[in-house]
Amino acid sequence: MLLERLDWIVIAVYGAVTVMLGVWFTRRAGGSMESFFVAGRTLPWWLAGTSIAATWFATDAPLVAASLVRQQGIFGNWLWWYEAAGIMMLVFFYSRMWRRARIITDAEFIELRYHGRPAALLRGFSAVYQGVLKNCVVMGWVMLAMVKFSKVLLGWDAGFTLGICIALAMVYTVASGLWGVVATDLLQFTTGLLGTIVLAGIVLYELGGPAEMAAQIRAVSDSPATLDIIPNPAHLTSLEAVSFFLLIFVLWTRSGQGDGYIAQRLFATRDEKQSLLSALWFSFAGIVLMTWPWIIVGLGSLVILPVATAAPELAADPELAYPMMIGEFMPAGLKGLLVASFLAAFMSTMDTHLVWGASYLVNDVYRRFMRKGGSERHYVIASRVAVIILVMLAALTAWQMDSIERGWIYVIEITAGIAIVWLLRWYWWRVNAWAEISAIAGSFFIANGFLWADLAEWAGLLSGSALQAVDTFYGSEYDMVRAVVILLTCTVIWVIVALATRPDSEEKLLSFYKRVRPGGWWGPIARQCPDVKSGVPASRQWMGWGLGLLFLWSSLLGIGYLVTGRAWAGVILLVLAGIGAIGTLRVSQMADGPHVSA
Repeated sequence: MLLERLDWIVIAVYGAVTVMLGVWFTRRAGGSMESFFVAGRTLPWWLAGTSIAATWFATDAPLVAASLVRQQGIFGNWLWWYEAAGIMMLVFFYSRMWRRARIITDAEFIELRYHGRPAALLRGFSAVYQGVLKNCVVMGWVMLAMVKFSKVLLGWDAGFTLGICIALAMVYTVASGLWGVVATDLLQFTTGLLGTIVLAGIVLYELGGPAEMAAQIRAVSDSPATLDIIPNPAHLTSLEAVSFFLLIFVLWTRSGQGDGYIAQRLFATRDEKQSLLSALWFSFAGIVLMTWPWIIVGLGSLVILPVATAAPELAADPELAYPMMIGEFMPAGLKGLLVASFLAAFMSTMDTHLVWGASYLVNDVYRRFMRKGGSERHYVIASRVAVIILVMLAALTAWQMDSIERGWIYVIEITAGIAIVWLLRWYWWRVNAWAEISAIAGSFFIANGFLWADLAEWAGLLSGSALQAVDTFYGSEYDMVRAVVILLTCTVIWVIVALATRPDSEEKLLSFYKRVRPGGWWGPIARQCPDVKSGVPASRQWMGWGLGLLFLWSSLLGIGYLVTGRAWAGVILLVLAGIGAIGTLRVSQMADGPHVSA
């Protein structure tokens, strides 16, 4: 499946344009840390939102989406569709407060919200935990996706592919910072979306259209659940059904406040309104617009590369189905476009994670604890060095990974325990740094329980039925059950810790309340600030959240029913989506109306 000369010309032209666009912004990024990491807080909503969506479309996403279809059916993609509920909370409850915070990283938020040594400890630990551990796992699976993609389409081995990945990731990120990232993300989003739509369209055409494709899938698939967009309990085991519905709770709370690169884009917008609109645009582009082309290719692979007769490599690793379909269907030139779209997806994700991770290392570790009095130029140079360090660590992580999906699950688990404390630290004055520290520690400990079990077995402390129970609990079939156990256990732990330890100083709480203007349970503090307004009423926020979900999920399901041959259901749902879209936009504009007291 090697590429032809025309394909390489297309790839070369795309690469040259991307590099020139990124390097163009080098001077703009070199003035200060604020310029390098948050683009001087000047991004318009459409550019910030597109940049988030471009990062959402990583090289791993099409491979895993197609793999989930082959293994579970369309409904397997609720593994990320459920995040729509959390993203809508970000839109209406948190996006404006992030912008008001006027910070560079979400780790910096910790010392804005909490005080003293516990806050400093938590800030430094969070910067390493999020910016290095979690970040390198994410970048590792993105690189692993490129390894799998290159193995099928280019015949490259893992070492050579990782070397190319490192070079591509650093080529302009080191120089141009966030300005270069968001500018190239716009090109990469367009290229990536166009490439995947072209492939999906060819697959539908070759299989005779949506209805004919669905009929052929029913003829070759052994599973009645393959075409289920909403899970049918009759097609699932009791454990699968329970695990699926537990996703609602885990992913909603986990993505509710937004963090990491999403929060970084919100910091970089021009004002609060632009922050809200950027999150709203990202929610549609990431959840709806980009998803279905990947799924269509996965569905088509069930006909072209049937599970029952799949090659040994594909049977062992269903994540190879997507690049194999590129080789099956794309002619010269268009195949180059698809490869360029994957490069776009890879670079848009890597550059974002590198800038985000470097912002933690420099702003929250190096400048905070090691070199406090350096010049802005010094910190920009340190930021570029941090990018190089992170890309090397990510390559080492990718070298040790073999499954993208398992990486996804692991990140869900190590962050599950901190989900609710992150939501409530904005809205409840009694949350303190020790509460958040206990949630992080508990989540990490439980998520890595299999490692502690191995150590206990080695030391002779665990054996027999107890060891078997631990092995069962950490088996893949209990992934979502385990995530909920982590979430609930850590929530109980951090609430007890919060109530058993002293609250933050009144001075710190007053400062935070006046700056961010949160709503919720701030009674003792709010009573001292009668002139501070908390923002729009909670009822209006919940209305926006509900209309936003109507818009997103009706769009998602409507397109899904259309591309699987169920036209009338699709049309009705798209009408509902239009109603939801109008209502969502109106509520988002109403957010600029009169404020109410806390």
